[in-house]
Amino acid sequence: MPNYRMNKAIAGYHLLMILSAVDFRISWNEDKIIRDYLAHEFPFRVNLDREMDVISNLRPNEWEAHFRKVMDDFYDDATPEERNKLLKFAIELAKGDNVITKEENHYLNLLFENWEPV
Repeated sequence: MPNYRMNKAIAGYHLLMILSAVDFRISWNEDKIIRDYLAHEFPFRVNLDREMDVISNLRPNEWEAHFRKVMDDFYDDATPEERNKLLKFAIELAKGDNVITKEENHYLNLLFENWEPV
């Protein structure tokens, strides 16, 4: 797990990618929601190879610790409105395959419990 602090856009990407992975399947709609997030947060072309490498090298038992770390990184840089916007992306992502699994619900709850949405 990286020990550097991530900016909010990269941290948000990590949050959504982990949330999409916790049920061990990614639907085309979930992929579209992540692409929409990227288009919104990165209006310029950005190479996410390093970030995907970090995420894909995490073992499932490391996901929650990494999620908590990037959740804090995002929180530190984001306004309440930006946090709410990411929460909406996260909810849409979890609903993307028309089933919110207990794992997805757990990670959504982590966000809601720690971010105090406005």
